[in-house]
Amino acid sequence: MKITPDISTFQNQNQNEFKIPLYQYLNKLLAEKHLSKSELVERINPNDKHIYHILSGLKNPSRKKILAIARAMELNLDETNYLLRYGGFAVLYVRDIWDSIIIHAIEKNLTIMETNLILDKLNQPLLNANPKDSDEDKK
Repeated sequence: MKITPDISTFQNQNQNEFKIPLYQYLNKLLAEKHLSKSELVERINPNDKHIYHILSGLKNPSRKKILAIARAMELNLDETNYLLRYGGFAVLYVRDIWDSIIIHAIEKNLTIMETNLILDKLNQPLLNANPKDSDEDKK
């Protein structure tokens, strides 16, 4: 989004933000990152066929699932927060222990498995623990 001096200029310059559905935006990101849907699923959890439903628009992802997708695509912090906003969720918040671990994982470019090892060590919910965690705003 662009910073502007007044609200009408802001609305005019940002009117195209969030125009396409989330699943189409995710597919656009996949193309930009040169990843196939199957490669994305493999990086998240080979047993998680729910990702295919998200990418086809049949299911809505939870915040946690969006973060797993972002990690699997190796998005940076700005891209990840943009994707969260695009999905209608809060951006990562450094004062939240779980969020701060995810921020660390992004900054260190950790895989989902490496991220989950840290989360587990700190008794936090894993990033991809439940393949069917759709439509939930909770981590």
